[in-house]
Amino acid sequence: MSAWRHLNDLDEDDMAGLYYEQFEVGKTIKHAVTRTVTEMDNTLFSVMTMNNQPLHIDAHFAAESEFGQRLVNSIFTLGLVIGVSVNDTTLGTTIANLGMTDVRFPKPVFHGDTLSAETEVIAKRMSKSRADAGIVEFEHRGNNQRGENVCICRRSAFMKCLPAG
Repeated sequence: MSAWRHLNDLDEDDMAGLYYEQFEVGKTIKHAVTRTVTEMDNTLFSVMTMNNQPLHIDAHFAAESEFGQRLVNSIFTLGLVIGVSVNDTTLGTTIANLGMTDVRFPKPVFHGDTLSAETEVIAKRMSKSRADAGIVEFEHRGNNQRGENVCICRRSAFMKCLPAG
C-alpha cells in the first residue's frame, strides 16, 4: 500500500489549509518554510516563461548594470512568496484565486538570497453567489535573509466554508 494519498482522497480533517470561517482579520501567519533562490531557479523560470530580459539571464550584461549582478525574475519571487504560504493557508480549501493587486518589489532578489514569508488576513466576506464559500483577502510579504522586504502582494482567494455537519 502506498504511503502517498491523492488530495481528493483526503477528508476535511486531513486538510492543512484553513476554511473561510477559520481566518481572522488582522491575523498574521509567519511561514516556517524558507527558500534559498538559486541561479538555476532564476534561469529556468526566465527561460520557461520566455522572459529574455538580460538582467535575469546574461551575467555580463547584468554585471555592467547598477546592480552589478543578475536579478532574480520578480515573477518568480512573487510565486515563491505566495507558494510558501499555501500549506498554512489554502492547501485543499481554496476554490480559486480571484486576483492579485498592489504587487511591489521594494528591494531586488539575487542568487543566493534566502526568502521568508508572512501572510496577513486583510479582509473577508461571504460570497454573494455561493452560500458555501467566502472571499479572503491576504497580504503576502517576502523578506530576504537581511530582513529587507523584497515583495508585497495583496491576493483575493475564493475559499471553501467549513463542511456542514
